[in-house]
Amino acid sequence: MTRAVRARPHRPLPLSWLRRAGLVPLTALPRAAAARGAVALALPLFVGVGTGWTVLSVIAAVGALWGVGQDGADPYWSRVRRLAWMGLAAALGLIAGELALRSGQSTVVTVCLVVAAFAAGLIGLRGRVASVAGMHLLLGAVIGSGIPVPGPWWHAPLALLTGVALVLVLSTAPWLWRRYRIERAAVLAVYGAAAEALAAAGTPAAEGARRRLTDALDHAHDVMARHLGPGPRRPGQAELVQLVRASHLAVRLGEAVTTLLWQARPLAPTVTNVPLLMARRLLPERGDTAAGAAAPDFEPDSPGLRALATVYAAAGHDRVDEPAPRLPARARTGRPAHLRYALLLALCVLVTQLCALALDSPRGYWLPMTVAFIYKPDFGPVLGRALHRCVGTVTGVAAIGAVSLLTDSTYAFIGVVAAFGALMAVGVRHHYAVATTALTAVVFVLLDLLGDHRALYGPRIVDTALAAAVVLVAHFAAWPEPAADRADEQTEAALAAARRYRDLAPYVGPAERQGLRRAAYRELAEARRAAAHARREPSRPGHPLPDWEQAVTTAEQLCDAVTARSLAGSHAQGT
Repeated sequence: MTRAVRARPHRPLPLSWLRRAGLVPLTALPRAAAARGAVALALPLFVGVGTGWTVLSVIAAVGALWGVGQDGADPYWSRVRRLAWMGLAAALGLIAGELALRSGQSTVVTVCLVVAAFAAGLIGLRGRVASVAGMHLLLGAVIGSGIPVPGPWWHAPLALLTGVALVLVLSTAPWLWRRYRIERAAVLAVYGAAAEALAAAGTPAAEGARRRLTDALDHAHDVMARHLGPGPRRPGQAELVQLVRASHLAVRLGEAVTTLLWQARPLAPTVTNVPLLMARRLLPERGDTAAGAAAPDFEPDSPGLRALATVYAAAGHDRVDEPAPRLPARARTGRPAHLRYALLLALCVLVTQLCALALDSPRGYWLPMTVAFIYKPDFGPVLGRALHRCVGTVTGVAAIGAVSLLTDSTYAFIGVVAAFGALMAVGVRHHYAVATTALTAVVFVLLDLLGDHRALYGPRIVDTALAAAVVLVAHFAAWPEPAADRADEQTEAALAAARRYRDLAPYVGPAERQGLRRAAYRELAEARRAAAHARREPSRPGHPLPDWEQAVTTAEQLCDAVTARSLAGSHAQGT
């Protein structure tokens, strides 16, 4: 086999720098988010117990609890938008539920919940922010109609918004001193994934490494989307200018790396280290003296290596003229699906509310509240959410029951809320059952602070199982767009994007070609996720699921080949 490079003595980049830059993924728990969860839930309760405003402090803790559930690691502007809409929707639902409860008529409460569920369903499939807002509109109505709050009607929504605002402040405060940290980490992750992919070239691990590079590029584009427009940068935005340059070059780097993977030849360290050297040159750490390191010594004797050398050289320029490729918006479900989902969600809430009234269940709001949490088909497989909800409820009941045997101190229980608030912040990032465990335990403590000392352990488990059963029956009996159909549609869209890239790549310029390529790989990654979702849902008996993954793999190989041929043609023409 011909050597692709001329090797020379090589010293790998220090691992400590890679960790600081975010290029080496760490498996540590989200400690900052856990700390925010603990503080956000405990602080309102400490203030409420100290001032005697216990009921309002509990409502504020509910707002903080929901805020912790939506706190994320995405850019700060995204968090502000999501938490703000969530808080406003929850407050609106709380007002409606509270007014319905004050009417003293169970019929009014039921109508309020059904209307709130229908409204939540109409907006619930229109994107991530709308989905979160719709769910919390319904949750606000459920809590408002189930927990009486003395005083003027506006006290409860104001307290709820205070809790959400506390989470918002804690979550976005780091923006003041590390404004673009999240964007920086996302872009650096692309260069780290590119280095890993080059190291895997010519091995069986190459295909998986290329997929991880695709995912990193998709994530970086989502994170940087707000900054990639053609508008001028304001003075003092040098860091943002660096990030935009690095993001543009990351797309070109991905094209070169894909070509080298397609050539299936092992590469020397002088080649595999190029993405990391680019990252240090484009986004140097403060005080990093190696940012201006000499170019790696390898001979560009193939299209992929020539493209890699070109993009590395471009990293030393002051500007990148080519715009970032435009990616198509993700497909959304149409109006008929919105209407059907809204009707099914309203039906489930109606059934569970009637069950609560018929069974005279203590704190019957638990039934419709469980429906609001489980019935989110856009958040993942409904069956999985239902099972995890049940498991989390049982675990949470057992945990808080054990704590109750050890202490009855109010301040000790507030400490327990802080601990479970931290656990919930971890759970929302890693496993829904863990988040449900924490939420269940926190709600029990909040009810105890409201003076409800009844033994509700058994009813809570039964109510959760009943609500989950109602959701599953409605979903699998009446939902007209099963996950398998969505996987079929997404796979067809991905194959169409791959064919479009194949047909147009030879006739367009570099920027358009890169846009077509990124769109194709993004659609293929979405198709893989849709297929994985479908395989976690029950399928119809006697109807085996198609082999979507094989179709996607074949299309990915086609795109790899098109990329290699396009780069070879570009260099042959001197472009």
